[in-house]
Amino acid sequence: SSHFCSDRRAARYRRRAKHCFVREFAMAFVKKEHPAKSVIKGFTTGGTMVIMSFPLEYVKTQMQLQSKTNPEFTSMADCFKKTFKNHGFTGLYKGASVRVFGAGAQQMFRWGAYTNISNLFRDDKGKISVIGNTISGLGAGVVEAVCAVTPVETVKTRVNDDMRRGTGNYKGSGDAIIKIMKTEGPVGLYRGALPTILKQACNQAVRMPLQLQFFTMISFGDESKKKSPIYNGIAGAMAGVGSVFLTQPQDCVKSRMQGEQAKELYKGTLDCAMTMFRTEGPTVFFAGAVPRSIQMAANVGLTFAIYPMVGQLLDMVWP
Repeated sequence: SSHFCSDRRAARYRRRAKHCFVREFAMAFVKKEHPAKSVIKGFTTGGTMVIMSFPLEYVKTQMQLQSKTNPEFTSMADCFKKTFKNHGFTGLYKGASVRVFGAGAQQMFRWGAYTNISNLFRDDKGKISVIGNTISGLGAGVVEAVCAVTPVETVKTRVNDDMRRGTGNYKGSGDAIIKIMKTEGPVGLYRGALPTILKQACNQAVRMPLQLQFFTMISFGDESKKKSPIYNGIAGAMAGVGSVFLTQPQDCVKSRMQGEQAKELYKGTLDCAMTMFRTEGPTVFFAGAVPRSIQMAANVGLTFAIYPMVGQLLDMVWP
C-alpha cells in the first residue's frame, strides 16, 4: 500500500513538473487588442523605463568604449563621478532623448511581434511551450533590432563617444542623426546591425522563457498573480540578469562597431571582434558586464512591471 501511494505521489510530482517546464503560463497581459493600445502601452513603458535607468546605460556604454589597455575609468563609481564633475548631471543623460523615443518604438515592436508570433504556438487555453516561447522571443528580438534598436543605439553610442573623446562633432541626438544621414546615408545608422540583431534575438529568446519560469517559481503556480506588476517585475529582473552573460560579447562588439572611429578601425563585425580579442584579450568581451547586469535587471524588471500596469490603466478608460 505504501509502495502504491509512493508511486502515485511520484507520478503526481512528474505531472506537476511537466506542467511547469513543458507548458507554461500564458502572459495575462499579452493579448490581441487594438493596435493603437499596443502603441500607447509600448511608448509609455519604454519611455518611463529609459528615464529611470538611462544613467546606468550611459555608464555601461562608457565602460565598453574605453580601451582596456589604457582605461579612463576604473569603475562604475569612477565613471559616474568624472561624468558628473566634467559635464554635470545632464551628462549622464547625454543621448537620452533619442533613447526615450527609441525605447517606446522598441517596446512597441517587441510586444507586437511577440504577441503575433506566440499566438502561432499557443494551445486552446492560451498556454505555450518553452520551445514556442523561445522562438517567439527570438523573432521579437530580430524585429525590434531591425526596426528600432540598431539606429537608436548607433546614435546614442556616437553621441556618447563624441562626448567621451571631447571631439564636439554633435550638439545632441538630433544633430547626430542629421550629420550621419548627410555624410554616410541611412547605412550609417545601421552600423553594427549584425551584432545588434544577434544580441536582441538572444536577449528575447532567453528572457521570455526565463521570465515565465522565474514567475512560476516565485508565484508557486498561482495564476491569480499573472497580472501582478510586482511578481512580473521581479521575475523580469531575474531574467534580465540571466540573459546578460549570454549576450555580453555581442553587446561589446556592437558598441565598438557603433563608435566614432569604427569606420577607420574595423573592416566589419568579424574583424572588430578579432581585433578586440587579439589586442585586448578575451576579457574585453565582458567589459561593462556589471553595470549592464544592474541596468538589465532594472530595464527588464521595469518593462514587465510597467507594461501590464499601463495595460490595466488603459483598460479602465478604453475597455
